[in-house]
Amino acid sequence: MDQNTKFAKSLDADYPILSDPEKSAATAMGVLHPNGKFSARHTVYISKDGIISHIQTNVNVTKHAEEIAAKLKELGVPAK
Repeated sequence: MDQNTKFAKSLDADYPILSDPEKSAATAMGVLHPNGKFSARHTVYISKDGIISHIQTNVNVTKHAEEIAAKLKELGVPAK
């Protein structure tokens, strides 16, 4: 089983987690660091229809869970 799938299951997440070892998604989204070794930490909110509804570029890991919950509410995603 893929590590991201295991991680998502450990969180009871009902959404996929992107892994990008070739950095193709980071390159396409323009978030790859100039040195090419890592991407910036962003959260991309994508609808079930595949439409990007928001990209959060200023991720603060100490309060990001609360920021995600607030953004999902703002986007009209029903709470569980």
